[in-house]
Amino acid sequence: MNASELERLKTKMEGVLQNKAEEFHFFGYESVTPEEIWRCTLYVMNKKKVDMQLHQLASQLLNLRLTDFMNWLMLEAYKRDVKKEGGVNQQEKM
Repeated sequence: MNASELERLKTKMEGVLQNKAEEFHFFGYESVTPEEIWRCTLYVMNKKKVDMQLHQLASQLLNLRLTDFMNWLMLEAYKRDVKKEGGVNQQEKM
């Protein structure tokens, strides 16, 4: 799926994304943004090799659990740290 098609789907899902962000805010995670939820959902759908159809995307968004989102967020933070360090584990440097 190309970028313009993904952007079109994202536009259609703006209300759902905002609603999910507000749900996470209710549980005390005030810094969660609709953009992060979108990226997490795309990651999960790509990992499951699910077609990006509107109804499947809506289902994935509505069923996204806070624990799944936090796991994705930690994975992304780890990837950033590894990339920043040049891909070398700190213990390997010692």
